[in-house]
This record gives sequence, structure tokens and C-alpha cells, in this order.
Amino acid sequence: MFTVLAIFRTVAQDKDAITFEVEVSKSTLGINERLRVDFVMNKDGDNFTPPDFEGFRVIMGPSQSISSSWINGVRSYSKTYSYTLGPTSRGTFKIKQASITIDGKIYKSLAKTVEVTAAVDKPSDQMSVDNIANENLHLVAEISKTNPFLNEAISVVYKLYVSPTINVRDFRPLDNPKYNNFWSQDMPFTKYNVQNGTYKGKSYRYVVLKRVVLYPQKTGELSIEPLSLDVSLEVPTNRRDFFGGRVYSQANKTVSAGKRVISVKPLPTQGKPADFTGAVGDFKFSVNTSKTSLNASESLQAIVEVRGKGNLKLFQLPKPSVPSSLEVYDPEFSEDVKTTITGMQGKVSENYTIVPAYRGKYPIPGISFSYFDPNSESYNTITSEEITINVLEGPLGNSSAPSEVAGLTKKTITSTGDQFRFIKLEPNLTSVSTNYFFGSTRFYVWMFSPLLLIPLAMFFVKKRETIASDIAGNKIKKANRLAKKYLSESKKALGNKESFYIALEKALHNYLKAKLKLETTDFSKDKIMALLSKRNIEDTTINSFVDLLKNCEMARYSPFSDVQMQQDYEKASETISLMDKKL
Repeated sequence: MFTVLAIFRTVAQDKDAITFEVEVSKSTLGINERLRVDFVMNKDGDNFTPPDFEGFRVIMGPSQSISSSWINGVRSYSKTYSYTLGPTSRGTFKIKQASITIDGKIYKSLAKTVEVTAAVDKPSDQMSVDNIANENLHLVAEISKTNPFLNEAISVVYKLYVSPTINVRDFRPLDNPKYNNFWSQDMPFTKYNVQNGTYKGKSYRYVVLKRVVLYPQKTGELSIEPLSLDVSLEVPTNRRDFFGGRVYSQANKTVSAGKRVISVKPLPTQGKPADFTGAVGDFKFSVNTSKTSLNASESLQAIVEVRGKGNLKLFQLPKPSVPSSLEVYDPEFSEDVKTTITGMQGKVSENYTIVPAYRGKYPIPGISFSYFDPNSESYNTITSEEITINVLEGPLGNSSAPSEVAGLTKKTITSTGDQFRFIKLEPNLTSVSTNYFFGSTRFYVWMFSPLLLIPLAMFFVKKRETIASDIAGNKIKKANRLAKKYLSESKKALGNKESFYIALEKALHNYLKAKLKLETTDFSKDKIMALLSKRNIEDTTINSFVDLLKNCEMARYSPFSDVQMQQDYEKASETISLMDKKL
């Protein structure tokens, strides 16, 4: 929900600058319409001289209105001479200069050109509140680029333009847009700032309502749904109050930014590297190790890192290739990514733990990383340098170990024929004793052991009956086993979006069956959140669990990258672990 915003009609003036201007209600009107002309000054003056109003007749005027106020110790003053004119013929006419004397100096207004056309069906002086609002209130979606490449960042900025002639009191969103086939992220802000600008060549005040960064995940024409607002506003009428000020009428108006279409270009196939995994932007790539010399069974860290600006969360990092004598553990993924209105920027990395088993020198070949640069519309490939790991101490490896590491020379053993002559064969005989089984300790152990096993057998039978009678407990155990089974299956299905999210959703549902004793028909998100909250589960953990369920549903309609699937799997493991501590 947007914060309530009140837009007031204000004119910022330099306290020392004197202004004298002319304002007309419209630049084009029908011969059966009326024209309002205001001569406005920010300081009181004398000897006001109006123009002759050639091509018009004065229906009413001049009327004077004065506005004076103090805001934060600063005085604001405005005086206006107003005329209501009726055109006498069709054509193009000029509202010529008017003059006034302020502080002993003569100031003149600029001339304004007005076109009078044929009669219109509905004169402006009979316009309804809706018609006035339509001309003076606009909600616009400004898109940074309408024909991006696949996975290239674009921004959508929603602005509400308000004419100085009307006032906005409040607004609320009716329908927030959905960004199907886009990876999207809102850019929240805490304060709405009123700014001055132009729209279709006219002066307006505007406020930025919403900012979104989008990465298209599909080529072709993609639609962006419109943002709609219900706006409470004040519209001026032709009536005046006792002091000559304009009387305003309150009204409500629904405005929409309109549907926008983005034409997404596919990435070129010509020159596309074989190892390209979808990175689009401007990046730098590096591979570093925490050390290059160590002993066997010690560990080192190898960090594969990509930094820069682009779709950092939407591609996979390349994997290093290491010799088989080096034991490599699954990497730890980390990211430091900040999303601005121009897109994602920062870094992502994978940290590999490597443990050598044998002494020797082991090269880690260079790794290639390819990305597409939308600015130059070309592919770039960065290859890291080869890194040599020197294992100083430890056991020798197989014959495949490098020869410069072994440092050993094999010698041939020759037989002299008398190398075993020092062995003497002398008799050393001992008597063999005879042991009888009957009457021995083993005899009695085997004889009485069945009697000892009877109580144990009775205990296990009773325990088994107890377990069999616990129907609810058995259901919980079965659900626990199924949750582990499906979570395991979801891990195996990483890379296959449909199979992965089906298995993940089943795992989450069976986990809830086990912990909350819920049936499948009870799986509403509101009920799940309420039950977990009663169990004193933290809000962040509850939101993570519900977000996972939403992702499982959204995966049927939206593309999900391998990186997103990996993150969802890790998030599911972490969330279930946190909930187990409370449930």
C-alpha cells in the first residue's frame, strides 16, 4: 500500500525576483467556448494596463484575487487580474502584452498565441469533473528500453503527472502489475518527492510512485500489465468565493498507466562460445587460491568469482578441473549483489575446498568464462591463468605422479646364490594340548543363553505392538521419511525445472503432515502461517517456507534458472532445519 500523499499547489519564487506573467486556460478553443486569461504577479503593483484583446470580447473582468501566506517564516504573495473572454471570429490571435508598475519600474508580460476553431460539440465551460481530470491527470510508465536483449536489464518508472490547476489529496493502488516472463525486483523508497517537469510539452508536477528492474527471460513480444490507481483530487470550478478565490470540487478518478509491450531480441548465435551459460552484462572474472604450497591432508580454498554489472543471479559459474589426486568438496556459493534502477551489480563466487592426498606438483588448468555484452553486441571470453599446487610433504602417489617430485631411481636386484645362507633350520617342537568342549565354559554359555534371550524377545514384541498401535505416530514417521525422500529427489532433479519443483512441493507438504498433523486438504497458506505462528516459529522462517510454496506454484508458469533452483533447494534445507528446532 502506498503512503498517503498530498500534493499542494505551490510556486517556488526567489524572494528578490519580481515576476509578471500571463496564463491562458487553453491555447486552442472553439468559437463557442470561453477563454480565461490571468495576469499574475508576485508583488503588488500599480497602473495595471491590459491589452486590447483583439479578436475577443470581454465577457467578465477584470476581477482581482490576492493570495498571501507565511510558511516557515517565508512570505508567499500572489496577485491576479482575471478576464473571461469570448472569441468574435475564427483564426489565430495574440493576447498582447499587459503592463504594470512595481516599485517604480514598469514590467510587461509576454504575448500568448491562441487559435480559435469551429464550434465544438461540448464547450469547455460545460466540461465535467471527469473531463477536467482527464486533461490534467496522467499516470505514465516510463521504460528505459523497449527492445532489449534476452536477460538485459531494463527499468520501469511509474510517474503520476498533475497539472498545476488541480490538486491531488490521496491515492491508492487498485491493481499492481505482474511481470510474467520477467525476473523482477522492486526498488522501494520511503518518501515521495514532488518535482516539476513537462508532459507533452506542458508544465506539470509529478511524483515517482514505483520503480521496477526487469530482466526478460523470453524472446519476442512480452506484455507489461498496467498499474491502476484510484485518485482523490480537487478540481477547480467557475465559481469564486467571497475573497475572489477559485472554488474547488472534490472528485475521484481512476487512472491507468496502460499496457506496454517489450520486444525482446534473442542473443546472436554467431560467435557464441561453447561454454556460454547465459551471462549478459559487463563482467570481470578471476580464479584465486588461498595458497599454492602446503602439505598432504592440509586444505586450501579455490575461489571462482565473477564481478561487474549484469544478470549476476541468473547464470552459472564455470567449474574448475583439478587432478584426481586432489580431493574437491562441493562449493560454497556466496553473493554480494546490489540492485539499482540500472540493474544488478556486485559479485558472485563459489568457494571450493581442496585437499591433496599425495606429495607432488599439481596444475589446475585455466578456466574460461564467457558473457554477452549488450552495449557492443558481442561475446567476450575471459580465461584465468593456470595455477600449480605444490604439495611439499606426504606419501608418494601412483606411477602417474610427476617424476620430478619422486626423485627416486629404481635399482635391479641380482641373485648371488648364497644370499639365504644365514638361515638355519633347527627343530623347535612343542607339545599340542587337547581341549574338550563338554564341561567347558563355552558349553554352559550355549546351554543357558536361550533362557537369557526369552525376556529380550518379550520386550521387543511388546515394543513392536506399541509402535503398531500408534497410528498417528506411524503417520508422522512415514511423512518424515517421505519428506526426506522427496527432498532427496528434488536434489537429483536440479536442472529440470518441472521435476524439481514437483518433488520440492511434495517434500514440503509431507513435512507439514509430519509436524503439524495436517491433511492435504488443509494446505492453505493462511492456515499454515497461523499454525506455525502458534508454534512460536519466527516470522522470517514462516515467510521463507511460504515463499518456497509460492515458488513451486509459480514454476509452472514462469521460467526458473538453475541458480534459482539451487537457491530454493538450499533455502528449503535451511528452513526445515530451523523449524525442526521449534516443532
